[in-house]
Amino acid sequence: MTNKNYKRYTVTSALPYANGPLHIGHLAGAYLPADIFVRHLRLQKKDVVYVCGSDEHGAAITIKAKKEGTTPQAIIDQYHHQIKKSFEDFGIAFDIYHRTSAPIHHDLSKEFFLNLYEKGEFIEKFSDQYFDEEFQQFLADRYIIGTCPNCGNDNAYGDQCEKCGTSLSPTELVNPRSTLSGNKPILKPTKHWYLPLDKYQPWLEEWLLEGKKDSWKTNVYGQCSSWLKQGLQPRSMTRDLDWGIDVPLMEAEGKKLYVWLDAPIGYISATKQWAIDNDKDWQLYWKKQENEADNSCLIHFIGKDNIVFHCITFPSILNAHGDYILPENVPANEFLNLEGDKLSTSRNHAVWLHEYLEEFPNKQDELRYVLTSIMPETSDSEFTWKDYQARVNNELVAIFGNFVNRVMILMHKYFDGKVLGGEKLKDETLATHIETAYADIDKYLTDYKFRNAIASLMDVARLGNKYLTEKEPWKTFKENPEETREVLQNCLHIIAHLTILSQAFLPHSSKKLATMLNIAVADKSYNEVIVFSDGHQLNPASLLFEKVEDEQVERQLAKLAVKKEEAKAANSPALVPAKANISFDDFASLDIRTGKILTAEKVAKTKKLLKLTVDTGLDQRTVVSGIAEFFAPESIVGQQVSILINLEPREIKGILSQGMILMAENSDGKLTFVAPKEEFGVGSVVR
Repeated sequence: MTNKNYKRYTVTSALPYANGPLHIGHLAGAYLPADIFVRHLRLQKKDVVYVCGSDEHGAAITIKAKKEGTTPQAIIDQYHHQIKKSFEDFGIAFDIYHRTSAPIHHDLSKEFFLNLYEKGEFIEKFSDQYFDEEFQQFLADRYIIGTCPNCGNDNAYGDQCEKCGTSLSPTELVNPRSTLSGNKPILKPTKHWYLPLDKYQPWLEEWLLEGKKDSWKTNVYGQCSSWLKQGLQPRSMTRDLDWGIDVPLMEAEGKKLYVWLDAPIGYISATKQWAIDNDKDWQLYWKKQENEADNSCLIHFIGKDNIVFHCITFPSILNAHGDYILPENVPANEFLNLEGDKLSTSRNHAVWLHEYLEEFPNKQDELRYVLTSIMPETSDSEFTWKDYQARVNNELVAIFGNFVNRVMILMHKYFDGKVLGGEKLKDETLATHIETAYADIDKYLTDYKFRNAIASLMDVARLGNKYLTEKEPWKTFKENPEETREVLQNCLHIIAHLTILSQAFLPHSSKKLATMLNIAVADKSYNEVIVFSDGHQLNPASLLFEKVEDEQVERQLAKLAVKKEEAKAANSPALVPAKANISFDDFASLDIRTGKILTAEKVAKTKKLLKLTVDTGLDQRTVVSGIAEFFAPESIVGQQVSILINLEPREIKGILSQGMILMAENSDGKLTFVAPKEEFGVGSVVR
């Protein structure tokens, strides 16, 4: 919950990597909720700065450049401008959309590093880092992939498994391989500067676990709590890379700042640039003030894959620096899926924002409405084109648009579109309902419950439709035109309130409504009464929303099907390069047996993990396996499996896992058991 007494607000959305376009999952995660929240604050006349920008450093950029045979600079220039234009065309109301390649950002990032360096905050040490002998290059986190020790995903990155969300270090990967050559890298010593997160753990536990338990979303707090429970470790803040911000030390030639040190600082550098451009004092929005009550309220909107960086790493950096405010809240959203599958940039399984805007011109608000209605606030949700069509046609068109259209047409039919003077609704029941709607929407948005908030907006439209249908002014006009006028003017007042309320959610539609009503709402605040002067002339009615036709939906589904086939063809059989040869003795050391699953249950507070009891023939043991997305616990009891039984036991989510179930994974990421086709003796050796 946000303290509403703050004098000003600093709101950020996660900086998108400038190595590809935006898709609807990005919107639902970090940008649409922030945009609604910021517009809501502005309607309350709050002092707010909303910043974002392209994240233009890190290994992802250089990997993209290598794949496309071009330079990192060409990549960031291409995608920065594309992303910026997509945001503008969609209507995300940043105060500034900046970029981390800007000199002002490089300078500030170096200042942060030197501040911590001069305070002695960093641990300087040599450590073994993976090195690609073929390319003669140290490998940053994203240049290494391997098997995740937590869920078994064979394509986890060196810093994070995108399948289960676990944050990793490269040396934790099983069977690591270089993304440059496909070879197994060697370990080679190199010097880096580490942030001692273990040193900050007591402070983090007090600030976060004790201070945020009742105000942060359960999914965010739970992930942070899990991290702290496992115990934090120092994390390197420098990398051996040829692209990024130079480490500002003579002894660090050729090294760059870790992208997760420089990227969040991009929020501050963007604010500095905005302040320069608008003659503002950026420090009011980021620095601690003499009177704590004058501090700005800092809120980060992100996706769940960035929780650890925004809730643990960046606050630790800000606190160590000493001059900066800390986040009041980090309302991270979970993931949005698409048509029964994960959104995937690599497989092109996505609804790309720039393509949507081209194929559905002037339908920004339709997408805003649907994404807000299904927003993955505390758990993953799913976008389907059929649901998109149903919500647009049955809600926006049939309820909201229909109400507005009927009222406007009747006003022009019976009264030539002229309004009698009047400041408010003359129906107390309606007035009470609308007053409640303002309060509900304010409370829901304050608590980051966007789905509930937009439902309350739609309830106001439902209220108007119900009132109009019950009063039937088309039946009373001949006998009692004054009664008809009162009913229709009450409806006009409801539309005026919808015009104000919809500004945060449906800004393009709000402008259309204002045009039809012939009123100005740009400077209106919540609960401000719309005054119609006597003889006020309404503009002609126009359709607020249009139906989505079956052909449009079928076209999008066919498009996804083609992309799926193209991805399968591109990722044919040899998805993963062959691993380096091993000796027969190495293979013989693996003790793989046939087993049978006796019990299965979900691991609490996880989405990927199942706790299994497996009969190996030698014993009955516990195994934690990352297969919950593909198999219901009750469906696999009695399943024969192949199990590696001499794998070093490992504690996962507080459970000691004593082995690994062998699974096969196809190009779509689906899993299946590697097991005998017929009933086989438990404990049989797999050779």
